[in-house]
Amino acid sequence: MNAPELSPRSGRILATVVRHYIHTGEPVASVVVARRGALGVSSATIRSVLSRLEEQGFVRQPHTSAGRVPTDRGYRFYVDLLLEHRRPGGHSPIVDTIRQAVIDGSTLEELLAGASRVLSQESRHVGFALSAVTEHQRLRKIEFVALGGSHVVVVTIAEDGQITQKIVDGGESLTTDDLRRAAEYVNREFSGLPIDEVRAAIVARLHEARGLYDELMAQAFQMAERALAARIGQQALFVDGTASLIAEAQQQHGEMSLDTLRALVEMIEEKQRLVRLLTEYLDAPGLAVIIGAEHSLPDLKPFSLVAASYLDGSGGGSVGVIGPTRMQYSRAISAVESAARALGDALSHN
Repeated sequence: MNAPELSPRSGRILATVVRHYIHTGEPVASVVVARRGALGVSSATIRSVLSRLEEQGFVRQPHTSAGRVPTDRGYRFYVDLLLEHRRPGGHSPIVDTIRQAVIDGSTLEELLAGASRVLSQESRHVGFALSAVTEHQRLRKIEFVALGGSHVVVVTIAEDGQITQKIVDGGESLTTDDLRRAAEYVNREFSGLPIDEVRAAIVARLHEARGLYDELMAQAFQMAERALAARIGQQALFVDGTASLIAEAQQQHGEMSLDTLRALVEMIEEKQRLVRLLTEYLDAPGLAVIIGAEHSLPDLKPFSLVAASYLDGSGGGSVGVIGPTRMQYSRAISAVESAARALGDALSHN
């Protein structure tokens, strides 16, 4: 159901309620709105407007004698107002952090881990950074490392610095020199090509006539193909600040139960559920703010999510924060947009 149109005065009163409640966590009385809203109207008029806002579903009254608190619809009105009137933000510490990581020669994993950490610190919620889908990346090199017996660790390094490892069974024990020569052959043939094309080419060669390649080369192809097959379509997700969210929730007057927190923590630990959700929300470039009841998953309805996509020159990932619906939306939006711009710039020119 679409939200009803609000008059300018009702909108200002609602925005004052939301801002004050976000700041204090206490129900907001009409006298507080009159004092803080600079509206030039009486408390009686404000009470009348608040009653109408309650009827329209923008605020609720926890107790008969209490003030009002915003509903998810009230938060949505406030966030839309922020987005409509936002201006380009000033310089953010997030930009400096990401630029310094690039200067230090950090890998993609280190860059994304740093972004999730600084987002958590800036927003005081859970911060996350999601890499681009891996098939858009190009292969820098593959390394084969003996693990013992016939098992080998296949280390895949993309041109953007992202590293993945996969343990495979090489079929028989191979010496360090064999593995080095096998990796050199694969890299000579495929370095610089998109990873999905590399796997397709390897599969095609494995189906060619038996005896075309010697036994070592055939093993190299098989090990590389298994590692790349596991990698295709994967996205690395880095999350920071879960402990901060739990600590914050304990201060929010019982608004968040332990079961609610447990459901979110389990989703974060599973990661792939969160990846699927982010992919659903960010099906187009830009910023997304999902508030409470707008989530498709019941477990997330006590939370809000602010996320933005970034482009890395060959594909795209996303960054964002997750926190209670009573979050500092202005701070979170600014932090997320800054991180997305800085990551996009850094990776596009890396």
